Amino acid sequence: MLKNRTIIREKMMESLKSVLPVTVVVLLLCFSLTPVSGGMLMTYLAGTVMVVLGMGLFTLGAETAMTPMGEYVGAQMTRSRKLWNIICISLFVGIMITISEPDLQILANQFPTIPNMTLMLSVAVGVGVFLVVAMLRILFHIELRYFLWIFYIIVFILAFLVDPSFRSVAFDSGGVTTGPMTVPFIMALGVGVSYIRSDKGAGNDSFGLVALCSIGPILAVLLLGLLYNSGDASYLAESYPVPVESREMFLLFCKNVPHYMKEVTMAVGPIVLFFFIYQLFHTKIAKDNLLRICVGIVYTYLGLVLFLTGANVGFMPAGQYIGSLIGGSSWKWIAIPVGMVIGYFIVAAEPAVHVLKKQVEDITAGAIPSRALEITLGIGIACAAGLGHLRALTGINIFYILVPGYTLALLLTFFVPPIFTSIAFDSGGVASGTITATFLLPFTMGVCVASGGDVVTDAFGIVSMVAMMPLITIQILGLAYKLRLAKAEKNETVADLYTDDDIIDL
Repeated sequence: MLKNRTIIREKMMESLKSVLPVTVVVLLLCFSLTPVSGGMLMTYLAGTVMVVLGMGLFTLGAETAMTPMGEYVGAQMTRSRKLWNIICISLFVGIMITISEPDLQILANQFPTIPNMTLMLSVAVGVGVFLVVAMLRILFHIELRYFLWIFYIIVFILAFLVDPSFRSVAFDSGGVTTGPMTVPFIMALGVGVSYIRSDKGAGNDSFGLVALCSIGPILAVLLLGLLYNSGDASYLAESYPVPVESREMFLLFCKNVPHYMKEVTMAVGPIVLFFFIYQLFHTKIAKDNLLRICVGIVYTYLGLVLFLTGANVGFMPAGQYIGSLIGGSSWKWIAIPVGMVIGYFIVAAEPAVHVLKKQVEDITAGAIPSRALEITLGIGIACAAGLGHLRALTGINIFYILVPGYTLALLLTFFVPPIFTSIAFDSGGVASGTITATFLLPFTMGVCVASGGDVVTDAFGIVSMVAMMPLITIQILGLAYKLRLAKAEKNETVADLYTDDDIIDL
């Protein structure tokens, strides 16, 4: 009992340290450049408290429930050695967890051209198909970069053929669908599948699932873009209720909690149900482990409800309002450095990033420290936020950023160790999560609308940049690691050529 309390306290402290920098930046803006009403500030702070509590519980639940569940299913699935079994289960799991992802529903509601259910089903099938591809890649030990080159070439060919109003939303969908519910289970699934291989590179190949699953939604939306006319793809700015006094704020949160309880039930429920049915037909898990997983599921559920409620009710209105104040001012260009500062710190507040950091540290036995990964991700997201706000203010075509960016990222795959490529492309999908969708995206929309831009073509797309920049920065980290390792090996080889007396003489 005491141990559980200590673990929960540690998770809460980690969560507080992650969210606090973003909160400080927002408060500095509220008390200086962009004054907000007392009700909005109060709502934001209440949302921050819920985000901290929710993230702490979620990360604990992901470690004790979602990760073991994914590893168990992956290991059992591949142990049968039946290819059709792996394909069918992977396709089913990919579709099921994607269609229940809360962020996918938000994306569908924001784009009026395509019917919601059509968009959601297409994206879910895209993720399912590419999860199958990712599983087969691990089993047959095929390098990730070959798949990345082939599929991203197809993506950009299709992107040139569709209406511009589809492009930004298509690339955003790749980041949005790999959210807090999808990432822990998919990443753990990869680890479970890699257990069946006994070669040295099995652990490294367990990464890359999120990277490939992020391509599926992009292709799905681009293919829909060939079938649907853009029509009136104009965006209507959503108005958020701002409470005046504390009781009104309390009622606002109480009103939204049941909605997010329903969303999380729809997200967690199918995965949990599938897991328990699946384990009935295979080797049953020990009772102690099963009980631990059940407790972890409760933590995951409560954490996601608190996190989504706090982020959507507290963060969205503040982000959009602060962005609109900056975008409508004479000093609107300050949105670029402000966005970069927010982007640097916001990555630490993404729950799925914590899952990625822990898995990277475990698989690499600490060779890639989580702190180095976090700083590199922060630098990447800061650059992405700066470019996103430059687009919001100037209307630069998104191709002028994505084409050179992805070309550089794909070229780097030939020069860095494969594990860094896998982690980099996984990080792209992981970093563009809920906080990005509920604060950074509304902030960019506010800047874009207030400065007279087109939200559909100029503001949408920032999520895709958040997904793109880690591909570059983490691979640059891998290149630096490779050069440093080569230098160390060279020094060691030179040292081995001489005795101690020879070295002293030299």
